Amino acid sequence: MRLLQSNKKTTEGHRGKGIRKLCYLLFFTFYLLIVPCSLLFANLSLDETLNELSQLSQNANAQFRWDPLLQDGVFHMGEHQGVFSAASRKGQTGYLLFNNRELFTVPLPYNENGSLVFPQDFVATLKNAFTRSFAHDASRFRISTIIIDPGHGGRDPGAVSRQMINGRTVQVMEKDIVLRTGLLLRDLLTRSFPDRNIMMTRETDVFLSLEQRSDMANAVPVRDNEAVIFVSIHANSAFNTNARGFEVWHITENHRRTLIDPSRHNYSPDIMAILNAMLEAEVTTESIMLANSILGGLEHEFGDSLPSRGRMARDWFVVRNSRMPAVLVELGFVSNQQDAILMTCEIGLQRFARALYNGIRNFIDIFER
Repeated sequence: MRLLQSNKKTTEGHRGKGIRKLCYLLFFTFYLLIVPCSLLFANLSLDETLNELSQLSQNANAQFRWDPLLQDGVFHMGEHQGVFSAASRKGQTGYLLFNNRELFTVPLPYNENGSLVFPQDFVATLKNAFTRSFAHDASRFRISTIIIDPGHGGRDPGAVSRQMINGRTVQVMEKDIVLRTGLLLRDLLTRSFPDRNIMMTRETDVFLSLEQRSDMANAVPVRDNEAVIFVSIHANSAFNTNARGFEVWHITENHRRTLIDPSRHNYSPDIMAILNAMLEAEVTTESIMLANSILGGLEHEFGDSLPSRGRMARDWFVVRNSRMPAVLVELGFVSNQQDAILMTCEIGLQRFARALYNGIRNFIDIFER
């Protein structure tokens, strides 16, 4: 009997120790789980918030702009942004406006000891919004690369004239006009589209053959849901010195070219011909859309001060040999004094670049929508 009681006590003792060990194990497990989770709900500094957001994308860094007067803040990543107004006190809720379309009710950032503090719920909502937008960007058809082609260069000056400008005779060269315009356009596009590839066929006064220009464009790697556009910039000339104004050219609708790489597809020749014809029609249509959009940008910028000579079709070499939507823009006539003055002053070149930029941006908005 005593032996049974002793064994019973021993069994109960072991059971008690086992229960205590289980309790200790549960406690430490609970501690390890709860402590990190509690840290997740801590408030973040501006640097910590920017670091959290920057980890969401390899192509876009998080940026923050703050208006101390209005107490408004904007987080930028690529083409997406989240806007908020800071709270006057801790714990106050308000609105986070994302991409001017989505409105979230969140605990608002507030000022603490002279620095902005960001509640974790605010940061989590912002991260989710950016993450969804990046996922949508990855799946939609988009313009990934914009190629700017300043014509001529080096030993090829293009159109040349001598004009009386500001009381002195000036040699006006097409290669200089289009290079400066291209550089200004590149800067505008780079600031507006930091997540896209903005390329120039030349950035200095060097000579490039027409084949080199189209080969550079065709060599740009793209994914299945990406596209490239090609904009060649030129200046005009004519025997009639009264001729002036801008014009935009695209490929003719009857021109035939091979756009599909046979090495990338295993279709029969008949199917390849059909697919190539469909792609030809698509690229031609998009080239016309791009030409219309750029022409609209020029017409809006200059109004009646510079004549619009309209949209025209011709199979220029760089246009017909580029396997993407492509246009050739003639800014004005170096042979005309009024156009030459406009194309040789910095303000005039900035206006041309702005007009081209607005046209390209409008095309991208329509194309990707």
